[in-house]
Amino acid sequence: MSRHLYPIWNFIGHNKYWIVVILGVLIVGFLDENSLLKHIQNRILVSDLKEQIDTYNSQYERDEQQIKELRRNPKAITKIAREKYFMKADDEDIFVLSDDQKPITDNDETAK
Repeated sequence: MSRHLYPIWNFIGHNKYWIVVILGVLIVGFLDENSLLKHIQNRILVSDLKEQIDTYNSQYERDEQQIKELRRNPKAITKIAREKYFMKADDEDIFVLSDDQKPITDNDETAK
């Protein structure tokens, strides 16, 4: 063994247990397939998916109420057809108003 490697081997020999423990924690904590980072990412994903489930459940309940209303009240069908699909009766006209702004153009030929 050369003189230059002696201090390194001496350090490793005296601290071999600590080195193994630190490497084990690093592997389990960060590099492993089941690392702590993966667990944290999975918990965040699960919470996001639970929020989506709650959203879809509330949407489902709202749609169920609407279906029940459609079965009970035949006038609700015409109301939904008018509001959502812009359908109309034969004797009426519908005007759809838009809040879109017109694009500004510089085609003013009188100023040239």
